[in-house]
Amino acid sequence: MSLDRLAQSMTSLVLLGGLAVIATAWGYQLIGGYVPCELCLQQRNPYYAGLPLTALALLLMLRGRTGLAIAVLVAVTAIFAYGSGLGVYQAGAEWGFWDGPKDCGGGGSAPTSASDMLGALKTTRVVSCTEASWRMFGLSFAGWNAVASAGLALLALGAAGVLVKRRPEAGSKDRSKDSIVGA
Repeated sequence: MSLDRLAQSMTSLVLLGGLAVIATAWGYQLIGGYVPCELCLQQRNPYYAGLPLTALALLLMLRGRTGLAIAVLVAVTAIFAYGSGLGVYQAGAEWGFWDGPKDCGGGGSAPTSASDMLGALKTTRVVSCTEASWRMFGLSFAGWNAVASAGLALLALGAAGVLVKRRPEAGSKDRSKDSIVGA
């Protein structure tokens, strides 16, 4: 497999993996009835920013714009690393390793009328950022998001690294022109 194809495959995995993660989050909310807390909703933002940028990086690679693709993949890496940090922060707060945000409440919808408001007050449960509503193998949604986001960040960084490694092959015959020492 050529380095171009490897970088494209890795970037495609970032895109497909990220889509699977955000679709799972939405599925648990819409089908499973889980109400996300404010910090949970914030953890979705890196996907909303990172996935379109990942698609852009893939498009740039297909058009031979390797330098721009590398820059976009580095940005994607930073975005998903930030998302992983948010997941670690919330998971640590859920385990009681540190305090979570004091103002973190649920992401439910607002009542449509005053009469609905009284009924909503009786049935609405404020979702805390420090209580895990679900765990699998000891990790909550936030913990799994930390793992998934870190994996996506590493995969994007790896794709950028493959492109950096590939660039000199298609570059000039005399690489000394590109270095500071050779100038």
